[in-house]
Amino acid sequence: VQLQASGGGLVQAGGSLRLSCAASGRTFSSYAMGWFRRAPGKEREFVARITWSGVTPGYADSVKGRSTISRDKAKNMVYLQMNTLKPEDTAVYYCAVGTTRFEYWGQGTLVTVSS
Repeated sequence: VQLQASGGGLVQAGGSLRLSCAASGRTFSSYAMGWFRRAPGKEREFVARITWSGVTPGYADSVKGRSTISRDKAKNMVYLQMNTLKPEDTAVYYCAVGTTRFEYWGQGTLVTVSS
């Protein structure tokens, strides 16, 4: 399984970014996809998740209402649209995939939000 995250960058507070994750290497029909992040000096934390069928998305309280996770099954892609970004959203964002737990991880994409 390979996961390739992209879409990070430098954005001003209040701005938006869309992160993308390309998944390959197997059929993901029974897998959940997720986004996590690790801010400088902090532990990795959950951001959002979605089942491959697209039902029951879940979000961390810190991003709820500002972010939307979605997937394109035909393209094996998962996206994280982030709006109204805050400096505290600065982190390396990772996509992950798994069944009962997140087993496979991408390399991360850096999001930097300037104040």
